[in-house]
Amino acid sequence: MGGGGWYYVPKVWSPAGGWWPTPVAWKRNTAVCAFGICVVSSLIFKVSAEKERRPIPPYKHIPSQRWCKHAKEDDPSLP
Repeated sequence: MGGGGWYYVPKVWSPAGGWWPTPVAWKRNTAVCAFGICVVSSLIFKVSAEKERRPIPPYKHIPSQRWCKHAKEDDPSLP
């Protein structure tokens, strides 16, 4: 009887860390993941900007025309 101190915890594995998700190097792990996401996102952005084509010129300005590689070829009205 008495006031606790121990309680049953089943042995469960989860990708989030189990019952007490406090990894030792969580700040470093978060920084590494954020860096990786930024690198992959920038590579996807770069490839997308290189491949973007508009066979029919838009009737109004589209923001991606600023960084699109072929924007001046596809839309002669651009300055």
